[in-house]
Amino acid sequence: MNNNRECADYFRRKREYDRCFLEIRKKWESYGKVSGRIVLADATEEEKRALGGILGKSFYDGEIRFTMREFQEALQKTRFASVTLHDLLEQYFGQPLRTNQEKSAAKKAKQEKFFDSLVTYFHQNGTNRQVTDWILTMRKSRKYGYSMLISEWKKNPDSASLVVQNTGAALDELICHQEEVPLAVFAAKCTKNPHYFDRGTTAGNLLLHGICFLEKNEYPQNAYDWRTLLLKVGIVPDNISNMVTEYGIHLQTSTGLHPAYEAFYQMKQPGVITMENLRGIEGAFSDNGLVYIVENEMVFSYLLEHVKETSIALLCTSGQFRAAALELVDFLVQKGDYIYYSGDMDPDGMLIADKLWKKYPEHVCLWRMSVTDYLDSLSEEVVNKQQLSKLTVLENSQLREIAVEMKKIRKASYQENLKELLVEDCNKHS
Repeated sequence: MNNNRECADYFRRKREYDRCFLEIRKKWESYGKVSGRIVLADATEEEKRALGGILGKSFYDGEIRFTMREFQEALQKTRFASVTLHDLLEQYFGQPLRTNQEKSAAKKAKQEKFFDSLVTYFHQNGTNRQVTDWILTMRKSRKYGYSMLISEWKKNPDSASLVVQNTGAALDELICHQEEVPLAVFAAKCTKNPHYFDRGTTAGNLLLHGICFLEKNEYPQNAYDWRTLLLKVGIVPDNISNMVTEYGIHLQTSTGLHPAYEAFYQMKQPGVITMENLRGIEGAFSDNGLVYIVENEMVFSYLLEHVKETSIALLCTSGQFRAAALELVDFLVQKGDYIYYSGDMDPDGMLIADKLWKKYPEHVCLWRMSVTDYLDSLSEEVVNKQQLSKLTVLENSQLREIAVEMKKIRKASYQENLKELLVEDCNKHS
């Protein structure tokens, strides 16, 4: 048995040296030489005796301290004098000893090799030059999907390669194709999986980054921006499940008012507007220039029941504003309609209201969302500390006043408790 192995075996057999060698390896990886101080907190009696014997010291308190140089010099006074600390560490851990700098360089080299392989792949497959430019720009600028791709590569390099290859093929198809195509059909054509580029998937997100590179576009921050970006390159998202419910709204097409929604209007019935329905729509407006929006379906039904004989226009978003609701509101605002918005006064509901107000500050009134309304419609629903932290980003002064009270009371308020007052307001303006 060579001296290095015999020395390593000696220390490995004694568990009281385990922590010591782990810390010594960390120091070597940091400095690449015999340097630095080792500190073992809460040392056991066994550790104190073992290291004290090697170092020729006595340790009385709960902490052991010594320098790397002291340990190496002490090692030279044993029968293992010919063993260097570097060789001992490699033998002890059974693997080459590399510094953190060396590890970082090796990791970077692997990443560069990964990107080189992608460029080679697209060259060999005759992919459009713009796709290769995307890869090169991503690597150089660390934008356009870099962080997400590296994260995927760390988990599974093969999976990362495949998703880039499929995304590159999809971008190549986008550059070449001319006609609009549904997202699911596009994904199936490129990968044989209709859900491959669904929103929120790794491939879906990477495709968006690639499109942003091609179009010199900012990365979409919400569903509306996501849909807008895809439509810009001729990809049609799911337009059926994305919807908003309306009452009393007129939709304008290039040839006149939309006949289906005019029928709903004449029959005093609510209608569901999907993104598919909004294709070809050029405008939207109400009879008296006012549109009341609520987020809750029950409140919408209650209002509808009590204002059916008026000229009121209503919308129900069912919570967060989806793309259909945002596009419809865009049309209404462009026509000069004024928006009254009422939502729940809990952190999530107030964030929705604040976001709408920030988008259309000159056209949106927060309806029945004052401190008085909050106090008059309190529920027993407790708002926890984590939820309250969301309120710090509110910009609307009216909502910030509610937030002050909410932090004291820690209760949510719901618009169902204000439904009679909402009806009164609608009737005043009808």
